[in-house]
Amino acid sequence: MLKEYRTIREVVGPLMLVDQVEGVTYNELVEIRQQNGELRRGKVLEINGSRALVQLFESSNGLQIETASARFLGHSIELGVSMDMLGRVFDGMGNPRDGGPQLIPDERKDINGEPLNPAARDYPNEFIQTGVSAIDGLNTLVRGQKLPVFSGSGLPHAQLATQIARQARVLGAHEKFAVVFGAIGITFEEAEYFISDFRRTGAIERAVLFMNLANDPAIERIATPRMALTAAEYLAYEKDMHVLVILTDITNYAEALREVSAARKEVPGRRGYPGYLYTDLASMYERAGRIIGKQGSITQIPILTMPEDDKTHPIPDLTGYITEGQIILSRELHRKGISPPIDVLPSLSRLKDKGIGDGKTREDHASTMNQLFAAYSRGKDAKELAVILGDAALTDVDKKYAAFAEEFEKKYVSQGYQTNRTIEETLNLGWGLLAMLPRNELKRIRDYMLDKYLHDSTIEETKDEVVEEEHH
Repeated sequence: MLKEYRTIREVVGPLMLVDQVEGVTYNELVEIRQQNGELRRGKVLEINGSRALVQLFESSNGLQIETASARFLGHSIELGVSMDMLGRVFDGMGNPRDGGPQLIPDERKDINGEPLNPAARDYPNEFIQTGVSAIDGLNTLVRGQKLPVFSGSGLPHAQLATQIARQARVLGAHEKFAVVFGAIGITFEEAEYFISDFRRTGAIERAVLFMNLANDPAIERIATPRMALTAAEYLAYEKDMHVLVILTDITNYAEALREVSAARKEVPGRRGYPGYLYTDLASMYERAGRIIGKQGSITQIPILTMPEDDKTHPIPDLTGYITEGQIILSRELHRKGISPPIDVLPSLSRLKDKGIGDGKTREDHASTMNQLFAAYSRGKDAKELAVILGDAALTDVDKKYAAFAEEFEKKYVSQGYQTNRTIEETLNLGWGLLAMLPRNELKRIRDYMLDKYLHDSTIEETKDEVVEEEHH
């Protein structure tokens, strides 16, 4: 029998102080019952002797502390999990948001997860096809990887997130694949966009959605990504599924963490964020991966908006340290009408070499990737030089590189949010663009590959399209 405490001493905003408690632990769930039977929930933020500081999930408006009682439940926040989660939409605390019935769980899991022995981790080395050329061809996503998207306010990261969720698949018909989508602190319009896009395209059949809105409590915002990851761990490690977890927006999560930290009067770190921000983010990101002996895997794509487009801001800075690379969206490309506006040169996937090549994608993948990077970089330099000194200052070869860079952005990077390219289409498109350059400039590709792929019929068609557009 759980003990009820009628010793609520003080309520300030979302915080409540309960006196004379025994055996209460950090993060434990609390139920606060009013005299009229109304029930509110919270969790323990701090224990000081016999005093417990509780953070309420709802507003404290109208709470009568003289007559209310607090009951400590003996466990932290849990999520009920079962295969019936697929195709459902939940709020940030795991309650149905789609008007459907309550889930009948197979089991209940602590949302903080369990520590994973580093020696039990398997190395990520299998290709995931997102259907987006700038990712698949140049910054390849590998099963078990964590690859964040660094965006900015007003950039189309929501469209890119839904495109990846809709299109992503592991190659091989026998693989069971699911998407867990966690939206943190988003507006009602954004939530409607995500849900309607998933339903319209049928992607919701293999997806679990957790939606935390901007007007929901900050404490719920901290729980949402952990709810999503707990659902992913159940599907991956108990149901042998390959799970892609998309979390947006990590910046809203960090802001909520700062708000709770300030309420607890903790000493602030950089820009007012708590000193444990790195540890806290790592506790989420490191729940991605593969485990030796388990069929399933968890791949993470966290999305964050960089305040003032600043890569040195604590949130992108610390995220970059923990994760294996980043996909960066460019405001300049967005203004030029490139969609998705992925800036491929500063973007990076540290594990891309592990998931490409013969038997995974195609033998020419690594060589063409390196050649495309080099040619695009030189083409951008040539275009900048032309702006300063005029076209007359460019050599004929530099003019070809400048034309290549222009076509590369238009044809390869810009594909819209509805186009789903196979890896073969992406590689062939790359060859078609490289055919714009003199053969002796393609120094990063071996001769036998040039002989085999540079004059392939499907690639020739791509080349003809590129040249025809140039003439127009």
